[in-house]
Amino acid sequence: MLCIGARWPSPPRSPRPQIAPSSAFPTPISCLSSSSSLLSHSLLPCPLLLSLAPRRLRFIAPSFRRFAVMDDNDKGDHGKMLYTRLRLWQFIDKYILEPIDVSSDSYLSISRTDGSSSLIAQLPKCTTQSPSVRPVFGVIGMLKLLVGSYLLVVTERECVGSYLGHPIYKVSGMQILPCNNSLKNSSSEQKKMESEFSVLLEAAQSTPGLYFSYDVNLTLCLQKLHELGNDSKMVPLWRQAEPRFLWNSYMLEALIDNKLDSYMLPIIQGSFQSFQAAIGSQIIDVTLIARRCTRRAGTRMWRRGADSEGYVANFVESEQILQTNGFTASFVQIRGSMPFLWEQIVDLTYKPKFDIVRPDEASRVAERHFLDLNKKYGSVVAVDLVNQHGSEGRLSERFANAMQTIQNDDIRYVHFDFHQICGHIHFERLSILYSQIEDFLNKHGYFLSNDKGEKVTSQTGIVRTNCIDCLDRTNVTQNMIGRKMLESQLKRIGLFGPDEAITAHPYFDANYKILWANHGDAISIQYSGTPALKGDFVRYGKRTAQGIAKDGWNALARYYLNNFADGTKQDAMDLFQGHYIVSVSRDLDSSTKVGALETYMSFRLALALVLCGLMFAFMSLRRAQTDLRHLFLSFMWTGLSLGITAFVRANGRTFTNRPRFYKSKH
Repeated sequence: MLCIGARWPSPPRSPRPQIAPSSAFPTPISCLSSSSSLLSHSLLPCPLLLSLAPRRLRFIAPSFRRFAVMDDNDKGDHGKMLYTRLRLWQFIDKYILEPIDVSSDSYLSISRTDGSSSLIAQLPKCTTQSPSVRPVFGVIGMLKLLVGSYLLVVTERECVGSYLGHPIYKVSGMQILPCNNSLKNSSSEQKKMESEFSVLLEAAQSTPGLYFSYDVNLTLCLQKLHELGNDSKMVPLWRQAEPRFLWNSYMLEALIDNKLDSYMLPIIQGSFQSFQAAIGSQIIDVTLIARRCTRRAGTRMWRRGADSEGYVANFVESEQILQTNGFTASFVQIRGSMPFLWEQIVDLTYKPKFDIVRPDEASRVAERHFLDLNKKYGSVVAVDLVNQHGSEGRLSERFANAMQTIQNDDIRYVHFDFHQICGHIHFERLSILYSQIEDFLNKHGYFLSNDKGEKVTSQTGIVRTNCIDCLDRTNVTQNMIGRKMLESQLKRIGLFGPDEAITAHPYFDANYKILWANHGDAISIQYSGTPALKGDFVRYGKRTAQGIAKDGWNALARYYLNNFADGTKQDAMDLFQGHYIVSVSRDLDSSTKVGALETYMSFRLALALVLCGLMFAFMSLRRAQTDLRHLFLSFMWTGLSLGITAFVRANGRTFTNRPRFYKSKH
């Protein structure tokens, strides 16, 4: 039966009448989570849609920004809007995305057979089954696997603050929609492989720390935004984006090819924290943004060091922003793994050994890394917090040797043995480090603009901090540097006296500590799976018994995740970032090459056998008092348990959850 009323009527040319806004779509001013549905997520009967159609269900939309699409055929005469709310219609053969924040003459249609996309003039009519409808808040992109493609959309968002007067949202829910109807005509082997790859998509749905804005470019720091000027407002956000920090860059490629600028939502991974406090009669806004680089994204143990191009693991740009009395100040720091080729492959030991790969290339890789930093940030001081002795000492020595050949007026290396000098509780001794880099900070400063938006000073250099993970020691150190620079900015603006410190204002100080503690936790969760260690010092200014106990628990959690979960997580990251592109010939061929022994190696099975062996050994030992034969059985079961334990230890890497796409540099 033809269901004529199953679509909304075409939009009129005059403004649509508005009714009271629904709670499903709060405006950015409210900063509430948008997790509820516009309509039922289940299939809607056509009569219900017919009853809604005459009234043209309408919601009051927030303001949106218009961008001009600059290409060969369009010189900016026609504006294109970045849609903030969309209706997702799920038909049997296609998905339709309908803009609902403004009137639109076209809709985005995506085939459920192959993922191809196009703009259509009107919604199709349903025939046998009415489509399900739900609200979405942006298109993340398209991902192609072995047979089909998959559409990623934002289904829930949370307003976490504002940036330059524009609301900033956190992705609190995403949905992955399959466009693989052609899979039913594929071979059984292809279906099996597609199913295995699809498992990785589920891991990606819980990706933490994704943020976006419809109005402002989150991938660039304030100084670079200021340098772009008003001309940047004439191009879509995705074209303005810094590719290193655009989390969904690879997934947007299919939309870029089809020039669907209005639907393309740029997203960063990292952190967005802010607070507001008063000093005297002045209100101060402090914001801290983390931008994670996608070039060598990964998990703690499966992404270490650098690649041959000089891109390093866990590279994060942290920008601290101060706004008060018309002034805006920005200070940027970076962190990243030691820039040469090294690994630390998990093998069930608590601390796997470090392997330096191709040591003769260390200087070349480090040079490429620091030349890139010079180009992007200016002068660099590299602060190395790694231990000078023990297993970490080998890495620190290699880093120092590599830096000797490339140090110059623009590249400086400072080693500070964090554990040797500060121990586990005396973090106030970081003042020793600050005295070593204070001249660099004073010389290269920070970005500052006045109440007219004019640049007063620029930041011409960057502090690069690293430890082994670039998490715990690094966050404590960056917090100290950020605090010193914030005090310097407040003195420059005139809110602080010459000797005044943040600690003189308890409310401001407490919130600033929480700001950096949350910042460190967010970065740590994305890389290691747990909050940062030593977080109690950042959060409270001192080490606590509860904090030390929490660090112990998080250390054990990291051990488990590194050995038994991060392999799958690493594969999902490589798939979503485009570091591994699925190939029919390669992946179907490789699926038959897994060794029989590796197929049956399971740590859970081995642990169960060891525990059973020990249990039987104990039972036999108790019965040996009446029958000496059980003493022999006790030794036999104990020997079996020890033998299995030795075998697992000798083949530790095989028993871990290894990424399928990762290839060792050895």
